[in-house]
Amino acid sequence: MDGPSSTGSEGEGRPRLPIVGSGNSSAARVLDDWFVVCSSDELDALGAKPLSTTLYGVPIVVFRGATGEVGALLDRCPHRNVPLSDGAVEGALLRCGYHGWAFDAEGVCREIPTLCGDPEGKARVVPRFAACEQDGVVWVYATPDVEPVREPYVFRWVRDSRYHSGRETFEVDGTIHAVAENALDVPHTAFLHKGLFRKSGAGNRIEVVVRRWHDRAEAEYIGEPRPPGVVGRLLAPQGGVVEHFDRFVLPSITEVEYRLGETSHICTVSALTPITDTRTRLTAVISFRLPVPSFMVTPVLGPLARAIFKQDAAVLERQVANIERFGGESFVSTEVDALGPQILRLLRNAERGDRGAPGERGEPGVEPAHEHRFFMEV
Repeated sequence: MDGPSSTGSEGEGRPRLPIVGSGNSSAARVLDDWFVVCSSDELDALGAKPLSTTLYGVPIVVFRGATGEVGALLDRCPHRNVPLSDGAVEGALLRCGYHGWAFDAEGVCREIPTLCGDPEGKARVVPRFAACEQDGVVWVYATPDVEPVREPYVFRWVRDSRYHSGRETFEVDGTIHAVAENALDVPHTAFLHKGLFRKSGAGNRIEVVVRRWHDRAEAEYIGEPRPPGVVGRLLAPQGGVVEHFDRFVLPSITEVEYRLGETSHICTVSALTPITDTRTRLTAVISFRLPVPSFMVTPVLGPLARAIFKQDAAVLERQVANIERFGGESFVSTEVDALGPQILRLLRNAERGDRGAPGERGEPGVEPAHEHRFFMEV
């Protein structure tokens, strides 16, 4: 049998494969910001047991001390590297389950059983993540051992007594970009969620205005009739034209807002947490103010949200699997993909530390850095 030719490279002259993995990924790591790691109820339900989680794949242990303060530490005892989440909370300290080393919420070692000397020491300090509890959830800052440069997002409608709010938590395959785009994407709703939300072939031509600041992007849908399905009937039983805004706010917040006049308003805010680069926790808060008693609405919105999410989760799981199968992303977009490209741009900029100056962010009165308009059918 002849060996490889000495005059050409191995494989020369063979047909090239039609598909070559790009290695592209929309995963982005925004480390100078806050992410929801659990609800207050989840943490309280554990009692003396700490909560184990991950943020961008980094193991973190979250616990509540006797004073009510929430602490978040790297989930590794510096002594023999056993997970601190295997231990227990005693008073204000988190005690390792192996040798009993105990740490406060700052990560400082306060007790070492059997040691006669001082338990404190630089090498015995566990990296600490800033933690904040507000609006019924626990936020953790993604970079350890630093003072946060900004405050966590505020669920503003939760704090408004005119609104009734409920919360759902899910986990789903997908990057922050993929999950955020899915939450804010209009075109897929007529197909994937047909009957629950929209229907295909309705033929309603509406105008879309996309705006981007340095810290957020939004799409305003002008002239949109009441969506068919359960949500539309709740929002506007008599029909009409709705105000519809979709927004993405760094580092990982999505807002879907529907309003009809002064009496009907539904907003779903989702805080997305990167468990890993391709696995996301979604904390969805649904707030509404409607001319219908809340006890009639809540039994409908909860199951509806879960049904929609189940469909989204299934397609996102298939998307992740197929991207891995082909060795990377290879996306093609059109203008009706209103926010996906804007979200990716914001994430990439934020990953590099570019969040814009105060006068460049999406605050009242600040002009967007980018705006464009187009028409689409819904």
